[in-house]
Amino acid sequence: MRKSLFFISMLFLPMLAFAVDAEVAKKNAEIFGIWTLVPPVVAIVLAFITKDVVLSLFLGVFSGTFLINVVSSNIFMTFIKGFTSIVQRVVGSLADSWNAGIVLQVLCIGGVVALITKMGGTKAVALWLSKRAKTGVSAQISTWLMGLFVFFDDYANALIVGPIMRPITDKFKVSREKLAFIIDATAAPVAGLAVISTWVGLEISLIKQGYELIGVTDINAFGIFVETIPYRFYNLFMLFFIVCIAFMGRDFGGMLKAERRAKVGELHSGRSMMSDVEDKTLEPKEGIKLQASNALIPLLVLIIGAFVSFYFSGLSSLEGEALADAQANPLTFHTFQATFGAADASVALFQSALLATIVAIFMAVYRKILTVREAIETWGKGWKTMITTIIILLLAWSLSSVIKELGTSRYLVDLLSQSTPKIILPASIFILGSFISFSTGTSYGTMGILMPLAIPLASAVGANSGLAGDALHAYMIVNISAVLTGAIFGDHCSPISDTTILSSMGAGCNHIDHVQTQMPYALSVCAISIVVGYLPVALGLSIWIALPLGLLATALFVRFVGQKVEA
Repeated sequence: MRKSLFFISMLFLPMLAFAVDAEVAKKNAEIFGIWTLVPPVVAIVLAFITKDVVLSLFLGVFSGTFLINVVSSNIFMTFIKGFTSIVQRVVGSLADSWNAGIVLQVLCIGGVVALITKMGGTKAVALWLSKRAKTGVSAQISTWLMGLFVFFDDYANALIVGPIMRPITDKFKVSREKLAFIIDATAAPVAGLAVISTWVGLEISLIKQGYELIGVTDINAFGIFVETIPYRFYNLFMLFFIVCIAFMGRDFGGMLKAERRAKVGELHSGRSMMSDVEDKTLEPKEGIKLQASNALIPLLVLIIGAFVSFYFSGLSSLEGEALADAQANPLTFHTFQATFGAADASVALFQSALLATIVAIFMAVYRKILTVREAIETWGKGWKTMITTIIILLLAWSLSSVIKELGTSRYLVDLLSQSTPKIILPASIFILGSFISFSTGTSYGTMGILMPLAIPLASAVGANSGLAGDALHAYMIVNISAVLTGAIFGDHCSPISDTTILSSMGAGCNHIDHVQTQMPYALSVCAISIVVGYLPVALGLSIWIALPLGLLATALFVRFVGQKVEA
């Protein structure tokens, strides 16, 4: 009964955000009881049914604002107040300086991605890699490396890597299914790990809002994000899995059949394929000289600028003894740790993205690739590609504020904190995130719906299990990473995921063939992530033991389950 109650309630959990008086939340939790679950239930169930996360989040917010106003109004006025409350919450979320910084850095990085792509920089790097491929193994590893290089955006990865590497993998008789898999497995898994990407703004924002739910307002969300990286088992093991199957020359399931078919010259199944017409907005301008520096220089400015900005932003926030120590020893590891911990990540990333934009525009004009007007227009088009992300962010923040005011987290924590086993919470959150993401085809929406569950529930469950201090902090990190990786695993498998579709298109592969051959690989890595990752770590195993064990398990799995393609 307890397990059933735990799983059902997890299915119905979501968001949190603005500063709402604790007494108001407590009172609402007592008044509404189980009805506090209505907004997350609406968001999750509708996401499954409609496959539209924006609509689902919007109706989830409206159901919450309706509940809040139904107590003191008639039905007609409740509808009116519910709608106006949505507008107020969206405006309020954007008025917050942290949220505004997140929105700006996401938009600005989208503009930088568009600029370096239009300048031909990304394509030049891809061509440089492709020329060094001498065998089927090196062709696969080159594709993998290219996927790592395009770390800043999963869409850019899916649309750029495939068309560039396809002639190379075709030359060495690597199946289109294998190419699509490598593209897909280095899109969201890499972008989700990158400390500078179009994803990081959403991730750190949701983390910050989650901690506010438990009364922690001075948390360094970016620092928490960095701490989750070693616990991103699915992402890390999947990237290593690609290397294993390439070097060992072993595959299994439908991919083994596809690879053996490719060795005799049939590179794809022959079924109708995704269109070979790529998105022209991601194509370099015609007639220009392709130079890798057109990508490398702006990206280096973005990365180095972010670190410099983190340092000085954090330094200006230090006080007293910490500031004196940093000024006396400005380049020590302790100083970097202190300054990065105190930095405003949203502002720092926006500053670095704006600086990278200026450098990219200057290079485009100086090298006569684009005029000033063309460069600015391209930058603006890059902003447009991020609009859906911004909409999800605004609605997720609004849903968070509604659920916090309703007292949803208080109700659920009181209900579950005493009965939920500590060891199953991270794996359960991972599985739930996978299920939602698979059903909806979106990682972003899944993170927005589930992150507020992981933080307050992990805090309460951990505390009731006797954890405190660093041990409780580490346990919460595990659960946060379970949300982020579960969302990516489900999205990776989902046939309706945009990155899955774009990977099929970029590889020139039949979409269903891609999904069917990729699924066994994703499920295998998922199982390793749970059995060797989340369960042992939740039991107290050190991450620095769990990670090597997981990598070893991945290699052994490929070795003994996979079969030689040449055979």
